[in-house]
Formats: sequence, C-alpha cells, structure tokens
Amino acid sequence: MARFEIPRGWTAQAYTFAVDPTPAQVRAFRSHAGGARTAHNTMLAVVKAVLDQRAAERSYGLAEEELTPSLNWSLAGLRKEWNARKGEVAPWWAENSKEAYSTGLDSLARGLDAWSKSRAGERAGKTVGFPRFTTARSRRSVRFTTGTIRVEPDRHHVTLPRIGRIKTHESTRKLARRVEAGTARILSATESEDSSGRWHVAFQVLVRRAVEPPAHVGVAAPIVGVDVGVKADSLLVVATPGRA
Repeated sequence: MARFEIPRGWTAQAYTFAVDPTPAQVRAFRSHAGGARTAHNTMLAVVKAVLDQRAAERSYGLAEEELTPSLNWSLAGLRKEWNARKGEVAPWWAENSKEAYSTGLDSLARGLDAWSKSRAGERAGKTVGFPRFTTARSRRSVRFTTGTIRVEPDRHHVTLPRIGRIKTHESTRKLARRVEAGTARILSATESEDSSGRWHVAFQVLVRRAVEPPAHVGVAAPIVGVDVGVKADSLLVVATPGRA
C-alpha cells in the first residue's frame, strides 16, 4: 500500500476531543460504525470463500490457470467488489457516508496485507493471523478522509460528513488557532466510542514545525536583534541577548 509522505518542514500530530452528540447524532455514529462492520465482514466472507474454493480446486488436481480467479486485496479492489454487492447485502447503504464502508474495507485490506506478508516471511515481528470477523461488541470507529471536516470558529463545535455540526465537550482552540494561522492542515478525522460510551473525534493533522536555528548555532547561543538600517558611522545598539 502507498505510504503518505509528510512534507519537509511539517510533522503529523493528533488532536482528540470528547464530544457531546445529540441522540440523533449518536444513532448516526452507530449506523456508520455498523456500516463499516458490514463492509468488513461481507468482503472477508467473500475472500475466505474464494480462498477455500481455490484450495479445493487444487486438491482436485486443477492447474493454477484453471482455478477460480483470485481477488484483488487492495482497498480499491475490495471496494470494487463491495460496490457490486452492497445493494443486496446492505440496501440501507445510502444512509451513511461512503467513508463508513471505506473504513471497514481499509481495515480488511491492511489485515490481509499484513497476514500475506507475515506468511511469506516479508514482515518483521510476531506472526500475523488471518483477519477475523468483527462483532457488534467490537469498538465502534469510523474514519473520514473526504467531505466537510473542520473545527468551527466558535471553538466548541466540529463538523463531520453526514453527521453535521457536533458540540465538543472541551474547547478546540489549540487546533483552531493553528488552522486559522495556516500552520496546521487537517488530513482526516476518526469518530470512536470508548468502553464507557463516550464518543470522541480525533483529528490527524499536519503541523508546520517551528523554525530551527542554523546547525552551526549552539542551542544555548545568545540571540540578539539588529536594525539592519543603521549607518556605518552610527553606534550599534542591541537588546539584552536572549537564549535560543
């Protein structure tokens, strides 16, 4: 899978806020999380069926080129297969943002990729098992990468696609100030529910790094300001040195 490259001079940072959704928004959150679970489980069942079919065909002596075609396990490949089936397995799919289903499919694509590489010895660390089906008791979570994603100017609301404007339990001023100043850019937002039933929204943000002094200047070297407009025959006056 393609990796996102952080631009030079920027760093990735997360900002998480507890939210106080309305009952209607809680129902929407849960519907989106249910959509993610349905997409994940539906396509996992399809992947397992194809793998089992190919294994059975090999046991019958069929050549590789005669086997049932394998599936594309990338996010794009799984999304294509899901779109062909969603009308039948999830006739209510249009009630949620497409990002709900992408969340479930992305999770499955990553799981299959990790399992495949682990099985082939191409992945360091512990052996990764085959992806599992998720249940209604699984942690509810949905990630948004497109659509209207923002912190509102009043510092007490955020907006997500299809969910709308949501009240935050705390001020968002730290992130809002950076966004307004142009030193932060929101990449995505993830809504999730913790074990106590509290909902949170976590923003993945690109933040511009503070300007660093040149490498040849010591960390504790004194720094002064100089008026570059003084004449050559004038006395040079500087402020009391500070520390970097």
